[in-house]
Amino acid sequence: MTLVLGAMDGEVAAITAGMQVDAREEWKGFPVFRGEISGRPVVVSRTGVGKSLSAMLCQHLIDAWSPRRIIFTGVAGALRTRFEIGDTIIAVDTMQHDMDVTALGFELGRIPYSPHRRFVCDPGLVGLAAAVVPPHGAAHRGRVLTGDRFVADAATRERLAQTLDGDAVEMEGASVGLVATVNAIPFLLIRTISDHSDGSAVAFEEVVSLAADNSWHYLREIMKNL
Repeated sequence: MTLVLGAMDGEVAAITAGMQVDAREEWKGFPVFRGEISGRPVVVSRTGVGKSLSAMLCQHLIDAWSPRRIIFTGVAGALRTRFEIGDTIIAVDTMQHDMDVTALGFELGRIPYSPHRRFVCDPGLVGLAAAVVPPHGAAHRGRVLTGDRFVADAATRERLAQTLDGDAVEMEGASVGLVATVNAIPFLLIRTISDHSDGSAVAFEEVVSLAADNSWHYLREIMKNL
């Protein structure tokens, strides 16, 4: 079984509309859909925004359903100016940009007194995603950074790109990557670029709808080839 997650209702709307839904449940206010995508069993849920909620729900669903893999989809802000709104970024790895204990000598992104800093997406799943022709824009492989802050200024964007070699930024990927890594479950992170992380105007709700369609396209194709 594959666990499919997105942060917001709008990010998973096209997935739940397109999949075969066999049952809908709820856990502490979080909707959980069970069914199939391309004939493969899935559990799909909305985690809520941010690292704490996404980690909490991910661990609960692992305990409840023992998935063989985890796929997280949704939107991200670009840290590279060559990325266009609507492009897809397939994460090779992900890190927490706001885990900062450098004052005590730890690397930026390092969880102190642990081996955890960079969470590597499963190469096989990355390869399956990279083989999909995107319905919108171009597809890129790269590093996705995660933090409990919506990045909306060019100075922060440039700092994250330079200090952690980030390509895109969002608010859940590395927390789910941490949970997946600790549980030894392969994971994949796919994001649609929603903005340029600089505060410039963007029709966010329209982009979320586009991203949901993009996520559904990728999931349908990936699940066919598992």
